[in-house]
Amino acid sequence: MEEETLPLNLSHVHKPLVFTNRLHMLLHSTALCFLVYYRLCFFFQDPQTRGTPLLPWVLVFVSEIILSFIWILGQAYRGHPISRTVFPERLPEDDKLPPIDVFICTADPTKEPTLDVMNTVLSAMALDYPPEKLHVYVSDDGGSPITLNGMKEVWKFAKWWLPFCRRYRINCRCPEAYFSASENYDADFSGNIEFIADNKMIKEKYEAFKKDIVSVKEEQGHSGDTTGITGQNHPSIIEVIQENSSSEIEQAQLPFLVYVSREKRPSHPHHFKAGALNALCWDCDMFCSAPTSARQALCFHLDPKISPSLAFVQFPQKFHNISKNDIYDSQHRSAYKVLWQGMDGLKGPVLSGTGFYMKRESLYGNCKIKDTDLELRQYFGTSNEFIKSLKQNCTSNLVTVGHTLVKEETLLLASCNYEIGTKWGKEVGFLYGTVSEDVHTGFMLHCNGWNSVFCDPPKPQFLGNGTTNLNDLLVQGTRWSSGLLDNGLSRFCPLIYGPLRMSLLQSLCLAELTYFPLYCLPLWCFAVVPQLCLVYGIPLYPKVSDPFFFTFLLIFLSALTKHLVEVLSTEGTLRKWIIEQRIWMMKSITCHLYGCLDALLKKFGLREATFMPTNKVKDNEQIMLYQKDQYDFRTSNMFIVPMVALLTINISCFIGGIYRVLSVGDWDKMLIQLLLPAYISVVNYPIIEGLVIRKDKGRISPSVVVASNILATIISSALYPLLNKV
Repeated sequence: MEEETLPLNLSHVHKPLVFTNRLHMLLHSTALCFLVYYRLCFFFQDPQTRGTPLLPWVLVFVSEIILSFIWILGQAYRGHPISRTVFPERLPEDDKLPPIDVFICTADPTKEPTLDVMNTVLSAMALDYPPEKLHVYVSDDGGSPITLNGMKEVWKFAKWWLPFCRRYRINCRCPEAYFSASENYDADFSGNIEFIADNKMIKEKYEAFKKDIVSVKEEQGHSGDTTGITGQNHPSIIEVIQENSSSEIEQAQLPFLVYVSREKRPSHPHHFKAGALNALCWDCDMFCSAPTSARQALCFHLDPKISPSLAFVQFPQKFHNISKNDIYDSQHRSAYKVLWQGMDGLKGPVLSGTGFYMKRESLYGNCKIKDTDLELRQYFGTSNEFIKSLKQNCTSNLVTVGHTLVKEETLLLASCNYEIGTKWGKEVGFLYGTVSEDVHTGFMLHCNGWNSVFCDPPKPQFLGNGTTNLNDLLVQGTRWSSGLLDNGLSRFCPLIYGPLRMSLLQSLCLAELTYFPLYCLPLWCFAVVPQLCLVYGIPLYPKVSDPFFFTFLLIFLSALTKHLVEVLSTEGTLRKWIIEQRIWMMKSITCHLYGCLDALLKKFGLREATFMPTNKVKDNEQIMLYQKDQYDFRTSNMFIVPMVALLTINISCFIGGIYRVLSVGDWDKMLIQLLLPAYISVVNYPIIEGLVIRKDKGRISPSVVVASNILATIISSALYPLLNKV
């Protein structure tokens, strides 16, 4: 009896971290008040004697206000960070566990390699969970026969792979990761002759499986498509994957495996990933690196204290292909080690797009499963079988629900016309209106009174493919920035819609997440205006002998030191700290800017929303550069030209500023404006290296240098007459 009362999970408040965070907030916010006072005093001075033109002062002041605004929003994360511990061994017996549906989303076999997708499917099927209660669905938004035929090959190989994993308690159940891992996943049985023989046999089976996947892709490529079916124009396809048992192996109990491709027509909006999920979560490249994630999530979903209001359990995204120094900051250390833990101390994090276990009831919106079918049809559509299944979900007979819907009914549910006149995407399911459907849906769940939990166990539960080249990083960042700002420009703005429905601190957290793309505005200003004013002899900051000089110095050092402490306290290094500063600058002046422009164009109806999956195809040359910690600058000119142009302005102005200060002798007035371009140039040294030193294919091309110099000249020439106006 005593064991039954033991908790399934515990939370831990980081009290020393809370104290240091709040102390930093106090000091930094006080310094910001002095900064605002200093800037405002300028406007009460005599225009004839103040010595600085109005426009550059206003531009810098507005940029400082924007940075301060985003900083204030971000402090909500740091008020009450917590971490959690789970005890899966205290869960009920297997026969008392609830059924689980796993949704794996894929969209384009040319950008998401079929073998990687099938490895994700295999790792999901091999979860440490009763197979009769585990249902795996692959949502193929491209309607590709390659993916469907690949799943049939998965079913054949799973009859060998799953019993092998269960018999020898294999921890990493993604076969590609298992057979290519440098560490020894099979240490417990390394001396077992039977295990060695089985391991060799399974490896041979896996090599044959890989060849079958390649042949499926080649056959499809040779045969081509004569039906006119494309990724944006195809009927709904639903197929339960099954096959007669083979005489080679004893009958293995496998999870329920289903291929789903919803109908898509060019004349109907399909709402990207949210629409794919509603036709029915993991991204297709996020495989299970440990089989216990479901049981760990149930430690929260089955906790009677938090379960009634718990919508989902979110695991962090982690990646297996990241180098030691992670030069593209693909691990998102700040998000999962600082921000999500901070939100967990409030009412929980937002959805992160993948790696979460969600309670189905939380997606019903304001609708409750009642006796009258008419009200349910207004929310869920006209399918009587689907409404009947919703009612069955409230009973104990959960396992058979997914098997009882007839195929005609499932095809109706996956058709592009089914949602018309219903609440799907508005109140029910994953919500539409943005390509960042995860953040928007998570925000609305919290507004509706649901909570969430962030579970970050010592061993990663999910591993995926992180971005390992600059182009993919910035394309992905542009899409995220656009989607997040979509939310901020809609009627669901966290600062307006949120405070009446959730705590103020929660609203501030979500507002910071929504508005961080606005970093592009102050960073463009700070990369150009103070530097040009340095050359022209226009002081924008207090001189060294002025007491306010130490206010600006304190703010700058306070921000850098706090970031450094967070990096070092989360197993980072000094080099990692510099890399994060660099990537923040690169993203702010490129993908954040383009994301903001894209969101504004969509807001005014000048552009339609688009979704481009992140490229996950491996490029050996790019991987080689990445492993050497060298940036691959072979990206679009719209990304690389602004970077080089702004760096050119900073280096030129720094050299010109040094010459001018030595000639005039006003270094005390210009010290901050000298330090700023020096800091920017040092942090972005790899760009200088790509311009001058490197000779490999990943260097910055001469054509980019020419275009960058032209852009730098245009910017300088256009701003010169404006900055000198009083």
